[in-house]
Amino acid sequence: MTTTTTMMINVEHMFMLLVLFGSLIFAKSEVYIVTVEGEPVISYRGGVDGFEATAVDTDQKLDVTSDSVASYSQHLETRHDALLESLFKDETYTKVYSYKHLINGFAVHMSPEQAETLRRAPGVKSVDRDWKVRKLTTHTPQFLGLPTGVWPTGGGFDRAGEDIVIGFVDSGIFPHHPSFQNTITEPYEPLSRYRGKCENDPETKRSFCNGKIVGAQHFAKAATVSGAFNPEIDFASPLDGDGHGSHTAAIAAGNNGVPVRVHGYEYGRASGMAPRARIAVYKALYRLFGGFVADVVAAIEQAVHDGVDILNLSVGPNSPPATTRTTFLNPFDAALLSAVKAGVFVAQAAGNGGPFAKTMVSYSPWIASVAAAVDDRRYKNHLTLGNGKILAGIGMSPATRMDQKYTLVAANDVLLDSSGKSTTADCQRPEVLNKNLVKGNILLCGYSFNFVIGTASMAKVANTAKALGAVGFVLAVENASPGTKFDPVPVGMPGILITDVSKSSELIDYYNVSTTRDWTGRVKSFKAVGSIGNGLEPVLHKSAPMVALFSARGPNIKDYSFRDADLLKPDILAPGSLIWASWSPNGTDEANYIGEHFAMISGTSMAAPHIAGIAALVKQKHPRWSPAAIKSALMTTTNTLDRGARPILAQQYSGSESITFVQATPFDYGSGHVNPRAALDPGLIFDAGYEDYIGFLCTTPGLDSHEIRNYTHLPCNYTLGHPYNLNSPSITVSHLVRTQTVTRTVTNVDEEETYKIIARMSPAVAIETSPQVMTLKPGESRKFTVALTVRSVTGTYSFGEVLLKGNRGHKVRIPVVAMGYDR
Repeated sequence: MTTTTTMMINVEHMFMLLVLFGSLIFAKSEVYIVTVEGEPVISYRGGVDGFEATAVDTDQKLDVTSDSVASYSQHLETRHDALLESLFKDETYTKVYSYKHLINGFAVHMSPEQAETLRRAPGVKSVDRDWKVRKLTTHTPQFLGLPTGVWPTGGGFDRAGEDIVIGFVDSGIFPHHPSFQNTITEPYEPLSRYRGKCENDPETKRSFCNGKIVGAQHFAKAATVSGAFNPEIDFASPLDGDGHGSHTAAIAAGNNGVPVRVHGYEYGRASGMAPRARIAVYKALYRLFGGFVADVVAAIEQAVHDGVDILNLSVGPNSPPATTRTTFLNPFDAALLSAVKAGVFVAQAAGNGGPFAKTMVSYSPWIASVAAAVDDRRYKNHLTLGNGKILAGIGMSPATRMDQKYTLVAANDVLLDSSGKSTTADCQRPEVLNKNLVKGNILLCGYSFNFVIGTASMAKVANTAKALGAVGFVLAVENASPGTKFDPVPVGMPGILITDVSKSSELIDYYNVSTTRDWTGRVKSFKAVGSIGNGLEPVLHKSAPMVALFSARGPNIKDYSFRDADLLKPDILAPGSLIWASWSPNGTDEANYIGEHFAMISGTSMAAPHIAGIAALVKQKHPRWSPAAIKSALMTTTNTLDRGARPILAQQYSGSESITFVQATPFDYGSGHVNPRAALDPGLIFDAGYEDYIGFLCTTPGLDSHEIRNYTHLPCNYTLGHPYNLNSPSITVSHLVRTQTVTRTVTNVDEEETYKIIARMSPAVAIETSPQVMTLKPGESRKFTVALTVRSVTGTYSFGEVLLKGNRGHKVRIPVVAMGYDR
């Protein structure tokens, strides 16, 4: 065992040296992802002498333990090596990965000239320059009704998600966190069907796996050859040096009932959506640079090879890939299409480019693209001034002593003589302030641009105030950059952030009027006083859920020219704002949580694992359902009304860059906000498989059939007629002329039931369904049509829905989106 480990470490060191040497010789070299002729393992149906077929039918698991898969995989890798060796000298390139299971190709580090030579070589289908991806960065189980409405149906929280494996392509994991421990009272049994590897911690030599965590690997070869990877910062192991990966894993599958303690205060108990699901870690994201698609594709390949059931991707491209003709066809999305073919459900963060249109970075129909919602929990606080004014702010802090007001002292007025004023108002350095003047008072600080770029933090303000003996602090925002987002931060002493510029002005005016100075401007006496309220307890709002400001919006796009696609994105809405979950104490992704074991952060990165975890619960109850069936169950049972029974709102900008609220549309929330209890019993599903997705690609205008075959290894089938006829649980017609008829097929997954079909649409487009009533026996499938007709051309999208109401109580709803044209 020791010898094997040593050999692995030596090989890794040799690889690093080769990479360094190659980088010095070829400064302009980059990583390219290459696909070649020949089917990958998942699609190979035979035909090569000496190698048996390995293809799986739609939604079947890939048996990677078979001799036929092993021999054909080796055959493909040998061909990859032979192709490179026939064109180039060994020392002029570095092959980074061979992709064999989901796509047939490899990643290689070489010069642009070599890439051009490779592009012209016989048998080469595509050569794409690698591109970067980025992270798309407690209470939610209760908010979603899991403890009372979902977990009991599966045996309680101690069985919710049992034996389902969720794979996380992220920044790794902090394995010692209580959210990921193998509990003594209910230990996790071995899971033989999962075949993933467990790397050892280079420091402790202990495995990253413990029964709860069943797989842990890292992928950094593309990052390394590109010169971005720094093992001192990024850790050449699955260890999370960022925090993001630990956070997403805990949201989906963290243990139930873990106390959330920060600064000595308990904010409740955390739980994953599927607290008994297993965690498989595929680290491909890193602290400073995000990640490279070549590494991410390698991680996805490995996850499917290992046998994960669910794949969570809180990761996406920086922009639509410019190297490919369409957003749907590239090595990343093609690998995920093959993953879905192998029966793996994929949840991906929609992106954080909201509230602007066409900011989605998750495009394809085989992926569940998740938007972020604000849930019902809000943290608020207030500052009471000596003149009686009460200023609202945020700050998860204890209050100052009741019925007592304290003197306010501004940082710039308590500087030590040797310090300058330019960089001290934000209270990041206690050594430049006069402790004698601050002690026992409230320190008043300014919110500088350093907070926006992450070099200053509210946690450091609290540390400064504490070091100087202050009873509390106030951080005032005097100039807010458009789009700046202020989140409440837990601090261990009384503290508040005044985010409203006008309220900050009131505070500063009161302070200046109350403070007497000499002719030089030096303070003679501090007379302004105030007290800080209790910000530890949340207030629950009925105006929830609400689409978060940052959550990416549709319409979905089909190419780099941002032309609209006949496919709705996002697919679904889930909690993604101010989410408490585990954190890596050595992570630095969020300055306010350095050294902490929990963090409360926001992003569609947090929304996606909610769906991944809930999908695990659906998979547990319906183990034979396809990824499309699970996605359909989640989408058709959503809510479009908030807790107050009003239409869900979306946070949006007004003309002055202040936040306002507008009624949300499917471009904000897709089908609506997830309803886990209803998703377990949807009544009907809209199913689809690998060939259906190929039909979608083949009927999408502008896509070349040869390019589609390069990735899918099947000839085009045009029976769909139009991409909007893909059997998805939504309908989008981006260019509606006169009347167009859309077809859908539903399958009954319950007892016999009669459904009445009701359709409604905004006035510019007429909608009609046929039939209007249908009865389905258990397991029966039936088609229905939806006819859309242009009534008036408005230049904007029309929104509507088709609702199937069953006589046994099931309600199945799909959104309808169309843009009318006169020709």
